[in-house]
Amino acid sequence: MSMQDKLDLLNKLRADVEAGGGQKRIDKQHEGGKKTARERINELFDPGSFKEIDVFANTEIEYKKVKNPGEGVVGGYGTIGGRRVYIFAQDFTVVGGSLGRVHAAKICKVLDMAMTVGAPVIGICDSGGARIQEGVDALDGYGQIFFRNTVASGVIPQISVIMGPCAGGAVYSPALTDFIMMVSGTSQMFITGPLVIKATTGEDVSQEALGGASTHNQVSGVAHFLANSEEECLAQIKSLISYLPLNNLEDPPVFPAVEPALDKETLLSVIPDDANKGYDVRNLINAVVDAGSLLEVHQFYAINGVVGFARINGQSVGIIANQPRVLAGCLDINVSDKIARQIRFCDCFNIPIITFMDVPGFLPGVQQEYGGIIRHGAKMLYAYSEATVPKITIITRKAYGGAYLAMCAASLRADSTFAWPSAEIAVMGPEGAVNVINRKEIAAAENPVETRKQLVQDYRDRFANPYIASARGFIQDVIDPRETRANIIEALHNLSTKRESRPRKKHGNIPM
Repeated sequence: MSMQDKLDLLNKLRADVEAGGGQKRIDKQHEGGKKTARERINELFDPGSFKEIDVFANTEIEYKKVKNPGEGVVGGYGTIGGRRVYIFAQDFTVVGGSLGRVHAAKICKVLDMAMTVGAPVIGICDSGGARIQEGVDALDGYGQIFFRNTVASGVIPQISVIMGPCAGGAVYSPALTDFIMMVSGTSQMFITGPLVIKATTGEDVSQEALGGASTHNQVSGVAHFLANSEEECLAQIKSLISYLPLNNLEDPPVFPAVEPALDKETLLSVIPDDANKGYDVRNLINAVVDAGSLLEVHQFYAINGVVGFARINGQSVGIIANQPRVLAGCLDINVSDKIARQIRFCDCFNIPIITFMDVPGFLPGVQQEYGGIIRHGAKMLYAYSEATVPKITIITRKAYGGAYLAMCAASLRADSTFAWPSAEIAVMGPEGAVNVINRKEIAAAENPVETRKQLVQDYRDRFANPYIASARGFIQDVIDPRETRANIIEALHNLSTKRESRPRKKHGNIPM
């Protein structure tokens, strides 16, 4: 066989691999509203930058013939926005994207290489699950992936993208990563499917209701991003990657500064004069951060808090804020988990944390206590205390009791704490405090309603203001709301060389 013949064979075998499961199965994938693995990669990566690895890996090797092209997964690396990223994408057109020994080995190699060079890794899940005929080899393959996800955690960003079925043990690899993205109508995640649930518990539920994108973005909180189409999902990935460093030893990329979308004058009226009225904290955030830069994480889950990423003067920052328009911005079980996770991610990857505080307390109620609000709230205290990245806190209005501490007060080593003149910092709100302190006086008054109103205002004037905390050194400065962005920029510049050492230990024991 001449060299030309050998090259012709190489080109044929490569074409067979790139054809995946064949045109019939590709057409079926498209009919279901889904792209193929290679189409997804080509749309995500910079044109011509993707380099595939383990192209001809296969469990059944036959000369001049490819039996299971790519073993149901495409792996490799390329650039997104000019920055190196690794990826593996399961190919549902080849043996249903099922995971066997070689399939798992390809994924593990991608994870190993990403760790070696210090680059983010994206995993696109679209699989029928374990390859049953391979038995324990398939189970071991999942275990090998789980181990690598865990070791890579906090070292390189890991993004899981659910673009088809993901069931059984397969769901735990995405659950171990930093972010999970899902597509409405085509993504499903669950441990046990509807048929098993029907047989064991009698509950009748559809795949979409059990583990669809809306369920995991709104109810369970398992997923972090919701897209209406694969194109939108891939655009979300590109956006998210732009805020993150390549690894834990690097800083996030810096972009040209952009003025905020809202004029700073709006900050004078964003908070209602009535302390009991809510408002959308996003308006406040968008008057401070670079225009169009706010990228929410967990946008549809625990919506009494807003977390995500943004840029201030071109620099990536993590955003954490109470949302007064929902539950008055109270901290509950779910939002505590949501905020604690965001804090820890930012701390892993050198992203400064900006906290906008307007919190009346932890949400009261029997179900919250039974559900472990003490344990969940402690996660926030732990995460903020543990974080050594620059931490800047802006108290805009209410800052009451333990929730004031949990939202990164100076006690938890906030580096810079600013308060607006509207800030109310106290053990509890004026109304509640007066009910406790002046209960007998109000009851004995000729006009209890008017007396209570006067006492509430007196308490607010004397105690619920930023100046007492400032006098104690708990507030760095009381600022004009219009100067919020300028103060944050100055603080970020000042803290750019921050170094903080902690006692040496294997790891802490965060309240789980």
